[in-house]
Amino acid sequence: MSGYTSREVAKLLGLSVGRLRGFVRSGFLSPERGSRGELRFSFPDLVLLRAAKELVESRVPQRRVRAALRQLRAELPKGRPLSALSISAEGGRVVVRDGRRRWNPESGQQLFSFDVAEIAERVAPLAERNARRARDAAPRLGAEEWFELGCELEASSPGEARDAYRRAVDLDPDHADAHTNLGRQLHEAGDLEAAEAHYRRALAARADDPTALFNLAVVLEDRGRAEEAMAVYQRLLAADPRYADAHYNLGRLYERMGREVAAVRHLRIYRRLLKGR
Repeated sequence: MSGYTSREVAKLLGLSVGRLRGFVRSGFLSPERGSRGELRFSFPDLVLLRAAKELVESRVPQRRVRAALRQLRAELPKGRPLSALSISAEGGRVVVRDGRRRWNPESGQQLFSFDVAEIAERVAPLAERNARRARDAAPRLGAEEWFELGCELEASSPGEARDAYRRAVDLDPDHADAHTNLGRQLHEAGDLEAAEAHYRRALAARADDPTALFNLAVVLEDRGRAEEAMAVYQRLLAADPRYADAHYNLGRLYERMGREVAAVRHLRIYRRLLKGR
């Protein structure tokens, strides 16, 4: 049910099946195996493969490709939709952006840039097929499988994604990432009360999770509870002082309250963090 076959992935990424298998043999990634021993690729695998293809075509040595992909694999954002990512090169480094943050996995010299949303759009029909199969195989699926399916469906079928996340938290009430993603989906759909509840359940399962804290603070702002939102931003910054957007939002709230000194302090930190990115 889950994942994509070698032929499907090769067609999606414009590779031959032989070259795709060569990437696997070279150690660029380690996909799962199906019941008959066949390779099964996840959506994060597709992101890594696209990066590997671009790096190899830019004549980066295999050793450096493996190092870049190993770091990229470790730092892909868990609990947020990969379709929001953009991957490019700046000054000889791979730069990954997810809308609010960016980071630099170690790599060689390369010249490429792509939005992961492009891959998500291509894989959407296959993700929807997997969703149909998942419903048929529902009793045999675990919480993590439903969560991963939800991540893949976000770009093409938000309603299906919400259903997958709900199934994940029904099976594992402490699945923090599924609660966070479901909360964000409900938040975007305008159900602020339900979104807040899921963010809080995510934090009950994994205290001080930066994404859940930031999202909770934003939904509290949207519900008109500015002081509670400020307390959550402060809690987030105590856990992660370099979370730039939390400084910006907190500074904006202080400014709205007329507390100019505190506002300027946080906005200065925000600008300094932006320059250091």
